[in-house]
Amino acid sequence: MTHAIPRRAAVLLAAAALLTALPTPASAAPAAALTPEAVDEYLTETIATTGSPGISVVVTHDDEIVHAAGYGHDGNGDPMTADTRMRVASLSKAFTATAVLRLADTGAVALDEPVADQLPGFTMSDPRAADITVRQLLDHTSGLSDTTLDMPALSATGDLASYMDELADGGLARDPGTGWEYCNANFEIAARLVETVDGRDFPTFVREELFTPLGMTATTLGDTTDPPAPGYNSLFGLWIPRDEIRANLPSASGGVVTTATDMGRWLVNQAGHGPDLLTDTPTAAESDPGEHAYRFGWGYQTGPDGEPYLVHSGNLFTYNAAAAVIPGTGHGFAVLSNDAGLVDVTYTVLNGLMALSRGERPDPVAADRQTFELVLALVAAAAVAAAVTGALRSRRWASRHAHKPAWRIVARLVPAAAGVALLPAYPYLVEVLVNGRHVTWEQLTRFPLPLTVTVAVVSLAAAVVAAARLTRLRAANPA
Repeated sequence: MTHAIPRRAAVLLAAAALLTALPTPASAAPAAALTPEAVDEYLTETIATTGSPGISVVVTHDDEIVHAAGYGHDGNGDPMTADTRMRVASLSKAFTATAVLRLADTGAVALDEPVADQLPGFTMSDPRAADITVRQLLDHTSGLSDTTLDMPALSATGDLASYMDELADGGLARDPGTGWEYCNANFEIAARLVETVDGRDFPTFVREELFTPLGMTATTLGDTTDPPAPGYNSLFGLWIPRDEIRANLPSASGGVVTTATDMGRWLVNQAGHGPDLLTDTPTAAESDPGEHAYRFGWGYQTGPDGEPYLVHSGNLFTYNAAAAVIPGTGHGFAVLSNDAGLVDVTYTVLNGLMALSRGERPDPVAADRQTFELVLALVAAAAVAAAVTGALRSRRWASRHAHKPAWRIVARLVPAAAGVALLPAYPYLVEVLVNGRHVTWEQLTRFPLPLTVTVAVVSLAAAVVAAARLTRLRAANPA
C-alpha cells in the first residue's frame, strides 16, 4: 500500500522559506452559470496558468452527467479526455466504505459491533483493539495511527490476509471512539472484513457489486493489465514523466483507477440516484457525520452559502484527485490530474467548480507551483554560489581563525554543520509536519522533488564550505 505524504508537508516547508501567499477564494465578480462552456473556459485557463500536463473533470446534477471533459494531455502525450484512466488515491475510501455498507445492508456485517467478533484473525498486541467497531474503521475513529503501526512493513504485504498478520504486533494511539485520526489501515481492515464475510477477494467484490452495477466499465482496483499512463512530477518548471510508486497490496484505501466519466456515475450514485446499492443503510449523503465530520469515506464541510457538502481529496506521488457531492443542490464534481507537484491544483479547481454552481465567478487558478519552484531554484542557485565563494575564501578564513580557541572555531562552523545536517534530517522534519506518518526517500523524490533537490543542494553546499575551511585550517595548524 502506498502512503502519500500529505501535500501540506512540502508546502509548509517551502512556505517557511518563501512566504508565498496561498490562492485567494472566489471573487465577487458578476454571476456565472455552471454551463459546459463556463467549465471549458475555466479549465482551459487553468491549464494555461498552472502548466499542468492534464486535467479531467466531471460535473453531475441529480441523475445526469452534465459535463465531462479532458484538458491538456496524458502521460503518453495523447490528448486528455473524460475517458483517460487515472489513479484517484484516497477517493478509493468511499468505494471501500460502500462495499462494507452493502454487506451491512443485508445484515452480513454489523456496523456497531466489534470487528474482532466478525473478522477471525484480527488481533493486535493492544487489547483495546478488541473494542474497535466496523463503523469506527470507516470513520477513522478506531484509534489506529501511523505512529503506532509499522506502515512500511504493512505496505510490503501482498494481500489483505498477510496485512492482518503483520498488523498483529501493532497498537493504538488512543481508545477506540475517543478521537479522530486519518489512517489508511482502517480501510484495509475493512476490505479484509468484506473478503472474509463474502468469500470473494476484494477487487472482485467491488467490481461485481459496485463498478458493474453502476456501469463503471473503465474502473478497476489495484494493478491490472491495463494500468494508467505514467503521471508527472515537476522539477523547477520541467514536467518529468514518472512511474507511480506501486503497492504490492491491491489497496482498499487508495488503489482505484478510474476516469472522469466513471466518476460521474459514482457521484450520481453517492447523491442518491441511479441503481440502488443500498436499501436500508443510510449513505454518506444521508448520514450525520457526527463530531469528527468524517463518515463512510467522505469528509463533511459547509460552503460559504451554508450548504453542507461531502468532499475528499486524493494525493499520490504522480496523481491528484478531488471530489465533492452537494446533497442539497444535487450537484457532484470530480477533478483528476496526472501530475503531482508542491501545489495540488485539483482541490482549487474543485472549489472553483463549486463556486460556479453557486453562481459565482471563480478567480483564475494562480501559478503558485511556478512561484514556489522559482524561489526554490533561486535558493539552490544561491547555495551553489555561496559554496563556490566559501571554498575560494577558505584560505583567508583559515588564516583568521588559525590561532583562535577551539570553541570559537567550532562556533563559527555551526551554521555550516547545520546545513550539512539538513539533508539527513529532512525526512524526519517532514514526518513531524505530517503528524508522524512515515516518509521514505523514494516518496520524497516524487511530488516534493523541487524541495528535495533544494534541500540536497543546500546541504551539499554547506558540506563543501565546511570541508574547505577545515582542510585549510589543518594546513595552517599542522600537527
